[in-house]
Amino acid sequence: MSSAVLRKDIVNLLVFIERLKNEEDQIALDMDQIEKLKLELTFMSTFLQLSYSNLDGFNAKMSREAQQVDDMVQTVFYQSGDDLLVKYDMDHVVPHVLENIKSYISSHHYPESSATMTEAQLVELLDALLVNLRDLPKCCAELILPLMTQYELLRDICGNLRDFLVLKVNDEADDSDEIYDSDETAEPHETDDSDEILYQVNSMIVHLFLKIIPVELEVMHICSTYLKASKSAEVGRFIKHLIEASPGILREYLILLQGHMVAVLTASTSARNIHIIIEFLLIILTDVPKEHFSGFLTRVGALTMEISVLVHNLEDSSRNEENMNETNCASLDLLESIELMKEDLKHVFLKTPADSSQLCFPTSDGPLFMTLLLKKLNDLLNSNVCSVALIKKEIGLVKEDLEFIRSIFGNVEQELNRDLWTRVLDVAYEAEHAIKSILVRDHGLLQLIFLLPAAVEKIKRIKKEVLEKISKNKGLIAVNSLNKLVERKSSTAGQIIVGFKEETEWIIRKLTSEPGKEDVISLIGMPGLGKTTLAYKIYNDISVVAHFDVRAWCTVDQERNVKKLLQKIYNQVVGLKKRFSEDDIDDDVADKLRKQLFGKSRKKDVALHGKRHSDPLNLRLLRPEESWELLEKRVFGEEHCPDELKDVGQKIARTCDGLPLVLDLIGGVIARKEKKEASWLEVLNNLNSFIFKDEEEVMKVVQLSYDHLPDRLKPCLIYLASYPKDEDIEISELKALWSAEGLVELIEMMSVEEVLEVYVDELISSSLVITFSERGWGQSCKIHDLVHDFCSIKARKENLFDFTNLSAPLSSSDLMPRGMTIHYDHPDENVVLFNPEKKNPYVKHLLSLKVIVEDGKDTRLSYSCHLRHLRLLKRLELRNIRLTDSLLNEIGMLFHLRCLNIWTETEALPPSFSNLCNLETLVVENWGSTMVVSPSIWSLAKLRRVSIDSCTFFDWDDDGEPKVLEEDWKLENLRILDKFRFSCLDDTEDIFKRFPNLRSLTCEISGPWDCSEEIYFPRLDVLNELEEVSAWFQCPKCSHAHQWDFHFPLSLKELDLKGFDLSSDSLSGIARLPNLQILHLRNAIIEGKEWNMEEVTFENLRSLKLESVSFSEWQVGEESFFLLEELQIRWCYELMEIPDSFGDIASLKSIYLVGNRQLVDSAIKVKQYVAEMTGEDKLEVKLNAVNLRSYDQSNLERIQRKVSI
Repeated sequence: MSSAVLRKDIVNLLVFIERLKNEEDQIALDMDQIEKLKLELTFMSTFLQLSYSNLDGFNAKMSREAQQVDDMVQTVFYQSGDDLLVKYDMDHVVPHVLENIKSYISSHHYPESSATMTEAQLVELLDALLVNLRDLPKCCAELILPLMTQYELLRDICGNLRDFLVLKVNDEADDSDEIYDSDETAEPHETDDSDEILYQVNSMIVHLFLKIIPVELEVMHICSTYLKASKSAEVGRFIKHLIEASPGILREYLILLQGHMVAVLTASTSARNIHIIIEFLLIILTDVPKEHFSGFLTRVGALTMEISVLVHNLEDSSRNEENMNETNCASLDLLESIELMKEDLKHVFLKTPADSSQLCFPTSDGPLFMTLLLKKLNDLLNSNVCSVALIKKEIGLVKEDLEFIRSIFGNVEQELNRDLWTRVLDVAYEAEHAIKSILVRDHGLLQLIFLLPAAVEKIKRIKKEVLEKISKNKGLIAVNSLNKLVERKSSTAGQIIVGFKEETEWIIRKLTSEPGKEDVISLIGMPGLGKTTLAYKIYNDISVVAHFDVRAWCTVDQERNVKKLLQKIYNQVVGLKKRFSEDDIDDDVADKLRKQLFGKSRKKDVALHGKRHSDPLNLRLLRPEESWELLEKRVFGEEHCPDELKDVGQKIARTCDGLPLVLDLIGGVIARKEKKEASWLEVLNNLNSFIFKDEEEVMKVVQLSYDHLPDRLKPCLIYLASYPKDEDIEISELKALWSAEGLVELIEMMSVEEVLEVYVDELISSSLVITFSERGWGQSCKIHDLVHDFCSIKARKENLFDFTNLSAPLSSSDLMPRGMTIHYDHPDENVVLFNPEKKNPYVKHLLSLKVIVEDGKDTRLSYSCHLRHLRLLKRLELRNIRLTDSLLNEIGMLFHLRCLNIWTETEALPPSFSNLCNLETLVVENWGSTMVVSPSIWSLAKLRRVSIDSCTFFDWDDDGEPKVLEEDWKLENLRILDKFRFSCLDDTEDIFKRFPNLRSLTCEISGPWDCSEEIYFPRLDVLNELEEVSAWFQCPKCSHAHQWDFHFPLSLKELDLKGFDLSSDSLSGIARLPNLQILHLRNAIIEGKEWNMEEVTFENLRSLKLESVSFSEWQVGEESFFLLEELQIRWCYELMEIPDSFGDIASLKSIYLVGNRQLVDSAIKVKQYVAEMTGEDKLEVKLNAVNLRSYDQSNLERIQRKVSI
């Protein structure tokens, strides 16, 4: 049986099926099944023509296809209820075709010579293939539609090759070279996972592209050389069509080739050079006018062919050093061609734009724009990104000249020379727009050839004009120098409360004098009166704390979410017993309590709505003497104002009209100024025009305080509004945000951490940022509602960041801010952010993107979603979204990323991530098994924080042996390493030496399968900068205690150990750490159940937390914990009492018990002893979040009965 005869049989069957579709009997047929049967038969007919080639798995594939066809025939013709085959005299034909198919498969053998098919046969094959490509989307839409762009291009390429071969067969291309297409075929592996099938289809299309386009390039070369002079009309039409299709085909090929290089090739000079030339060609292919492309086709196509060859050479790992040097030289030659092509584009192919000065600075805050622009330019120069290399010289010139101009233009000079300052902003914006357009390929060609060079020249001319008009010495400011640090007053910042003594006493009486009576006491008044501060003071007052068994603190905004509010309250009330999610809150409960929750409001009607017994308290203004007291404390702390400043200071205080917020902010302004009368008079003159009768006037003071901040701090303050109102913001999280957004200005001789500390201190000293606790572990801050409003308005006005959700989808015409935060119930692939086909050019200009999907939803982005077009992103956070492998590879092409926070399910860090050379923060929630991060991670030299679920640096070869790490692999900038997993048998010393500046380590140590093996704790004393360690030992098979030999560095400040057996020696060794401030022991067994500390001293320990620690005897000496402030004991059931000697620790502030009812008596005894010795009831004792009072034994008994443990 020959394939030709079998194909003829199949064609006859297809004709019969088509005939059936047009007959009345079609009503009895399943038309979907008919279409699928047609496609299978068409595919089989095409596949038969590949029998000329020795293809792997040909017979197996044919057997599967034959079985599918047989099953479909049975379904369509034999189960329809009518004998259609008999009716149309096909009852013998169809079984005969099926039998012939099986016979062909069983008798088929490959030609001995594996002869290549003839050109005529290849034309026939391509014809059949084009039919398949046309019909495939009809039945596989769910697989093809997400990849339609690449699919259609693939179809166009096959059509081009078919047309070219027709010309050759017809002798229209006599002088052409011989071209034989080596077809490759593949199919998805068997799987039920639709995402996995889609990924395989996507991979196959990419693979076919990379294989078939080099053949297309050969055709393009022949057409632009050998066939150029042909007079044949058919050849002319073909070349015209080829030219029209070529830009899209070449562009897609170069994009895929770039992604392939990122995923497969290791970083090298040659690879970098190739990336640069690809960037240049992509700019041309994206923007070159169609009427000029035909003249450029030969050069672009030839360069693309050379690139294709060089990439192939780099992939060939067997090449020797000499060949690799040749490749490097060839890549350098390609770079030299860029300048030649730029000249030709400028003088031959493109026209100079008539006027490029149409762009005007679009926002209002010029200094803020200049600050962010200069930081951005500096980041680009230090980024080592290939696209930047095309314009690195121009970026350097723009940065240098704008820095000089900005250093001369102080606030006074901006006012005196408004027109010149406006021109500076316009040309700076023009330069920024040109740079960004080039980097994102958004009409970048004209920008590259004409507009950016023109902007550079404009800036030079303006610089010269600035020098002529403004004296170099007048108004010169040190933009890049950090101000002298203000004296740290963090412990009082935000906690200075003056006045309202009578009001405080009245409210406390109302709250505590009538037990059991439900009441709502509302505080009303204009913004800035201190309503929240007063409420918080009362909430923490000792008499209120003592009176109420359970308290909860929450804040509510104008746009309140009642369920979230109730969730906060319930989670505080129930403590550790049970945590509620928002979904746990019943709507009925929310309705019943809605009217009782809004106790603090500036609006009287809201307050009256919640009234029960008490009238709302209309909070008064501060009296003059109270205003001066608050201002003096804010500026001088515990000291007093010098006599020469008292008069002007008291005038400033009176001008603030008794508003605490205004006094706070003005105090922050003058605290930063020289302690001279002239400086204070300047502030007084500014205030004299303000009349504080409404929110708008208070906003003017916020603006004044903002204006007095150094330029470098202004964006840092504004970004506080990216957090919800009234939310406590962890200082560490805030620093990470500033760093990720590129807001940190690197200063010589200072680390990033030190600069960030300065930023926090300066904002706190300005009183724009409030802290409620001492600086240190877990410190948080917040900003006043009005400051938040000011920053939010400023952010929108200056186009810095915005928020949206599916109820307010982005329009394709929206002007995009620098950053976006999107809350989704479910990501929509049609949203313009994820779809490069949507025509919003501003999407490409995004610098920051944070997408949050509702907790608990397992979400994946579809294959129609892409990230590769977001080329300028510095920060990318995708929460609760599991990313596909293709999207992970696209992330590897976002070379500007500084912060990456993603969710995924993979066993290894993708190789493409090794290209993220600017990455500083990498956070991965990995839902799979342990993730191997070597070798990709070692290329990320700027990494400062790594947090990856169950990550390991150890990888194994095929023989199960650990791979040896290269000697020079180090991450010298790494400060934080979270969730590192390793075995207690691993040699970790070699790993940790590679992080010489590590400061924080969280790790999980797994036990051995054989419990008799000796185990080791890692030698951490090689890390001289290490300050925090949290280690968890897991060994399910271990039934006996292990002896641990700990080796911690002397720099350690915080230690958290979970699951370790502890001996007296090991605990004594920990006590000898001179800088240890926090010790947390969990799920531990102390050897002999006795902890004797009578001869042991913790020199600096402030906090001791014991959780599920198994020990019964505890001896503590007088000097064991002489600086201890906090003792927490949770679920230590074997311990019967707290040692009396804790009463002698003068620094002790609190004892917190959870699940330890047996320790209450001894805790109260210690509390009573402290009260007797000091005359103050200053030691706080809590049981399950309930305060215990030493002076009321009956109350203690009531609490013990009430609290379930």
